[in-house]
Amino acid sequence: MHQTCNSRDIPHNEERTLKRRLENRHIQLIAISGAIGTGLFMGSGKMIALSGSSIILVYAIIGFFVFCIMRAMGEMLLANLEMGSFAELVHHHLGPKAGFILAWSYWLSWVVVAVGDVVVVAGFLQYWYPNLPTWIPAFGTMFLLLALNMLAVKAFGEVEFWFGLIKIIAIVALVVTGLVMVATSYTSPAGVTASFRHLVEPGVMMPHGILGFLAGFQIAIFSFVGTELIGTAAAEANNPEKTLPKAINTIPIRILLFYVTALACIISVISWANVPANRSPFVELFLLGGLPAAAGMINFVVMTSAASSANSGIYSGSRMLFGLSHNQQAPQAFGRLSGSGTPTRALMFSGLCMLIALTLLFVNPDVMAIFTLVSTISAVMVIVTWSLILLSYFAYRRSNHEAHLRSTFKLPGGRFTAGLSLVFLMFVLGLLALETDTRIALYVMPIWYIGLLIAYHRSVHRSSRQVVTAVS
Repeated sequence: MHQTCNSRDIPHNEERTLKRRLENRHIQLIAISGAIGTGLFMGSGKMIALSGSSIILVYAIIGFFVFCIMRAMGEMLLANLEMGSFAELVHHHLGPKAGFILAWSYWLSWVVVAVGDVVVVAGFLQYWYPNLPTWIPAFGTMFLLLALNMLAVKAFGEVEFWFGLIKIIAIVALVVTGLVMVATSYTSPAGVTASFRHLVEPGVMMPHGILGFLAGFQIAIFSFVGTELIGTAAAEANNPEKTLPKAINTIPIRILLFYVTALACIISVISWANVPANRSPFVELFLLGGLPAAAGMINFVVMTSAASSANSGIYSGSRMLFGLSHNQQAPQAFGRLSGSGTPTRALMFSGLCMLIALTLLFVNPDVMAIFTLVSTISAVMVIVTWSLILLSYFAYRRSNHEAHLRSTFKLPGGRFTAGLSLVFLMFVLGLLALETDTRIALYVMPIWYIGLLIAYHRSVHRSSRQVVTAVS
């Protein structure tokens, strides 16, 4: 996303730029929200049931490679602060075709994630209002989030700040509750005594063998979708040289606290055999702790977590369209900003697509079926996005070696780490073919990418004809 607009493309009175109005606390909480997906609250029971306590190792492995990818992205962004996002990095280092494919794919991934998360919000609202049709809260939530994003970018930062804070409080409360129960050897009504021994009991590490362990990667990767949002928010940060490294460097701490420690506490208190696959283990732990309002409280947390992810999707999708417009790969109208520095037209188009997609609720009101479909599609596209970021890093090292040498925020291990991360992403993509519900995305997504290639070549051909016409 270019920091400045081309005056030939935009009338003088509309020539505006994205404003750096996000403060350090906004960037930090956006990063945290990206690292805490709805998958943690919604899917952790199923993951533990499949992988046992080895799910902790799964999250640690994925977290390590996500950190490496974000470090590679951070080094490139800080080497050239005129690059407003990782989409621009890919466009600059791998060429306009790769930039076109990444930006439009990333835009679509956030459209489907926002739709899925809004559907989840509606589903969890039915906890209190079971007779309420799903489409009413879904459309209501979408309109509310679109209205919030129409305001200045600082309003988005504030909303995400408080959403992120709710997530942190909930997880810290769970960890503290779990540790107290383990320390006091709390015994549940079912006769299970809280103990860290539950993590290493025979048959608990990989209860379903190596295939169960590998299945954990398929689901867990969904939880990290959105971590790269740090790179999108960098364009609107007050002090990217300070806030971006801090946000990226604290990713391992967040993963240790939010995933590893939380899941360890859940298994230690409930034990693997008693973790429900179809319910939130967060609710179960609080109920065992003697908190009668736990179900409602965690239901609220999961609902705000989903709303947070949808909010991030609306924000990020509109910024991608803004960048595409300035790379002349989307209509010029998407590159125009409101007086508060918000890409309003790009936002309206993204919102319209999301609202159209929400009509799926009239076809299939099953909340979890729709969420599974859209989250899987998003995961495939994010794996592609992360892969293109890593390929951009290799190109950056070849073309801008001096900038790498000057960098104070280098990727540890350099090319070797980037190569290892790329191999890991291909490994996870292959794992998606093992399960029927995740295999669907692998069948559908090639159609999208073929369509993008056709659209790109048609766009280039049209531009060439316009140049020839102008010259003649």
